[in-house]
Amino acid sequence: MLDEIHCPLCMGIEITPYSSDRRRSYLCCGTCRLVFVPPKWHLSRSAEKAEYELHQNKIDDPGYRKFLSRLMCPLIERLAAGAQGLDFGCGSGPALAHMLRENGFHVSLYDSFFMCDERTLNASYDFICATEVVEHLHHPAQELQHLWSLLRPGGWMGVMTKLVLDHTAFSRWHYKNDPTHVCFFSADAWRWWAHDHGASLEIIGADVILLQRMR
Repeated sequence: MLDEIHCPLCMGIEITPYSSDRRRSYLCCGTCRLVFVPPKWHLSRSAEKAEYELHQNKIDDPGYRKFLSRLMCPLIERLAAGAQGLDFGCGSGPALAHMLRENGFHVSLYDSFFMCDERTLNASYDFICATEVVEHLHHPAQELQHLWSLLRPGGWMGVMTKLVLDHTAFSRWHYKNDPTHVCFFSADAWRWWAHDHGASLEIIGADVILLQRMR
């Protein structure tokens, strides 16, 4: 029942059907506008890891480096030289961290499947990157809040994730077909989150979100 489901981002209860396909259904929160998959369709942890092990993201892949530069370039324009950061959800091949280190930044790594060093989640940072990560989060409210708490005042969170546009585009969107993708943010959802956290928000292109912690 929809009245038993809470939004995983804002905990709201104003939930309505958004879309469905042969794989699963998708709901939308009327408060923050997050589109999400109900928990009953979430993969088990072992099945989720098996999907990630199929990824071929290599540090020296020129195409992948070009893709990641869409986030890295605008982010480093906003950072002081030698800033300390965290690559959250770095995967088994932390290409973005490697690129940032090439540019003189200090980067720690965390991935709950491949580099699970909890010490990195108890430090403070000038910036945090989450590239192609937030769409996988089962509990985005808690996970994003924890990351936000690690940022020093004035620090930046850089996110890459494809944005929901409208019902029509969503229905034919390849991005929703990945079984590990369970949270789909729109520009409105990020605006809600930024306002709720007193953050400065910039959305660059189709999939780059920059949030600055102001206090």
